[in-house]
Amino acid sequence: MKSNWNYPTTVWTGEDRSLDIIEACSFSKISTPLFVTDKDLITLPMTSKVLNNLKKKFKNIKVFSNFSGNPFGKNITEGVELYNENKCDGVIAFGGGSALDVGKGIAFMNGQKRPMWDFEDIGDYWKRAEESKISPIIAIPTTAGTGSETGRASAIINEETGVKKIIFHPKFMPTVVILDPILTIDLPPRITAATGMDALAHNLEAFCAPGFHPMADGIALEGMKLIKKSLSEAVKNGNNLEARSEMLAAASMGSTAFQKGLGAIHSLSHPVNAQFNIHHGLSNAIFMPYVLTFNKSEISNKIISICDYLGLEKTFESFVKWIMDLREEFNIPHKISDVIDQDKMDLDKLAEMAFEDPSTGGNPKKLTKLDMKIMYQHSISGELF
Repeated sequence: MKSNWNYPTTVWTGEDRSLDIIEACSFSKISTPLFVTDKDLITLPMTSKVLNNLKKKFKNIKVFSNFSGNPFGKNITEGVELYNENKCDGVIAFGGGSALDVGKGIAFMNGQKRPMWDFEDIGDYWKRAEESKISPIIAIPTTAGTGSETGRASAIINEETGVKKIIFHPKFMPTVVILDPILTIDLPPRITAATGMDALAHNLEAFCAPGFHPMADGIALEGMKLIKKSLSEAVKNGNNLEARSEMLAAASMGSTAFQKGLGAIHSLSHPVNAQFNIHHGLSNAIFMPYVLTFNKSEISNKIISICDYLGLEKTFESFVKWIMDLREEFNIPHKISDVIDQDKMDLDKLAEMAFEDPSTGGNPKKLTKLDMKIMYQHSISGELF
């Protein structure tokens, strides 16, 4: 079923909507697009299909794909050079969260005079940007997880410091988002599971973040309901287009909701993503129960509300059990030390990076550097709080 939405931006959803990409360029007033995808996706038949369709209108379309997961600042710089050399006037970002983040970063930075790190998500740093220089973006996700397609930021690693930074501006929001479940059916089960758990982390942390934002809360609740209904099915049966569609929607809902805030799941994840190149969704899934139980005193009532909406037994413990059962079903490791050599983990350095992460401010329980270190220690030992 095809649908058009206008919240939080223009969203076209349904099977084969990626074929409408030329129409999306016209809608966005893009006449010379730069196509941005990662070095793995560029070799796949589905990417060739989209590019061949684009070449009907844009015969000499330029492609930037010289990056992988957990992108670096230098990737944005290189993409901006290609963008400006070819006098492009918009970006088509195609892929998972990293490709979308890079595409959005190129569209944002191509006309800016300041270095990218001056636009970190701190206070009103975004007001430093020359807004008129930001180019239009068409976002086409091929995974259902980060929700970067409806996000107003990009997560980029500063290669000089090894720290993953959140670069923010309201105009990071794409002009058009195309959610085509056909593009996700070839995702292997482990990536479907990890990205789906990322979407769950976004909706969950947004709902639990302090503050009054009933619109974000409602979106997050419904996002979690879609995940409960469809994530396991999408992992088991990747050809189920209804499940794939609902997971794409849930991912977009998560990034829409987390304008309210994120929390320690993401604070703990970002440093290990940057230092050890661990998949972001996987690390979120690993840290999730440790952060939940650490925050229990502040979130119990909210978790019980989630249970009520999802049809779970209305106790904090039943929700944690549901998370643990999902992780077991998807063969997600219980400990971060199952995917990283703990001897290589400098816990003091990681704790400092986690404490300084922008997500820390949205955690329901006020955090210290010591809290971060203790949560890392628990995620190594496997002991919940």
